Amino acid sequence: MSAPDREYLLSGVSINALPKISLHDHLDGGLRPQTIVELADEAGVELPETDAARLGSWFARQSNAGSLVEYLKTFDVTVAVMQTADQLTRVAREFVEDLHADGVIYGEIRWAPEQHLTRGLTLDQAVEAVQAGIDQAVAAVEAAGGFIRVGQLITSLRHNPAQTMEIAQLAVRHRDAGVVGFDVAGPEAGFPASTMRAAFDYLAGEYLPVTVHAGEADGLDSIRSALFDGRALRLGHGVRLAEDFVVERQDDDNTYVSLGLLSQWVKDREIALETSPSSNLQTGAIARWGETIAEHPFDLLYQLGFRVTVNVDNRLMSGTSLSRELSLLTDTFGYDLQDLETFQLNAAAAAFLPLEDREELVDRIALGFDAV
Repeated sequence: MSAPDREYLLSGVSINALPKISLHDHLDGGLRPQTIVELADEAGVELPETDAARLGSWFARQSNAGSLVEYLKTFDVTVAVMQTADQLTRVAREFVEDLHADGVIYGEIRWAPEQHLTRGLTLDQAVEAVQAGIDQAVAAVEAAGGFIRVGQLITSLRHNPAQTMEIAQLAVRHRDAGVVGFDVAGPEAGFPASTMRAAFDYLAGEYLPVTVHAGEADGLDSIRSALFDGRALRLGHGVRLAEDFVVERQDDDNTYVSLGLLSQWVKDREIALETSPSSNLQTGAIARWGETIAEHPFDLLYQLGFRVTVNVDNRLMSGTSLSRELSLLTDTFGYDLQDLETFQLNAAAAAFLPLEDREELVDRIALGFDAV
């Protein structure tokens, strides 16, 4: 049974059924293998495998290269079948269906419209096609008596900084039609947020919230630039913030740590870290500390009081789901239901939504966890 279809339990409670929030989830990293096969056949796109199960396994193998650059190469396949309005609408609709099936009550879907123009779509048409799929899925969930809310995060690719202003303006144009914020992604080293400062200044002037991939494939300078050049309210991954910690001493039960000025700033401002445990292993983001979940600095960040959130990053590439990621953490660090609720409350507080809507999410999370 694949990760998205499997039920994960904690103390006899289904993690899948618990209300959850997904803040860091890439549209082109969450396609169903069967959908890729079907769309590729229609579009004449050559695939490494034409059987859905074998294709899913291929993505998993290719994604375990240990570097972000190699990991990103798998997206050439998914992006190739997301080039028409119908393709984008189908992918977005199924994406939301899969979120709902995993118990997600609020999800932010990030994607880069500039990658989906080879078949004649304009940037605005691409955004509208994705929103159409989101709207279809949300309406179907509501018609069946369920609840889910979804927003788009418009992403600009950092290795193309000259286009960032255009993408920022695109996001602002659609802020009242499904877009809730802005993101910057792609190869991190060598492309700090400072190279896109004018776009971030524009977004700040338009009051559109920003998250920036930082502290994944690059270190503290990347995080610092995301915060002070990018005006980031959240950090995409951010796990290498732990490089700013100094371990003073350890005993059998505790690790005593002092924080640098940067990490203290992030903690004191309650800037959310969009961690994605499985992905962080695959891309080498935690290579400084090890190669297993047990060596991931997630627990240290959590115990020190940082606003950690749990995410999937790319469900297809990591062969995962949000329920699976939470299960991995509970199995590794001994978390209980109260810890899982804290992670969801952290995410609710950090969501790019009005305060009243975030408070509604908090209420839904509390009711869901109280009911088990």
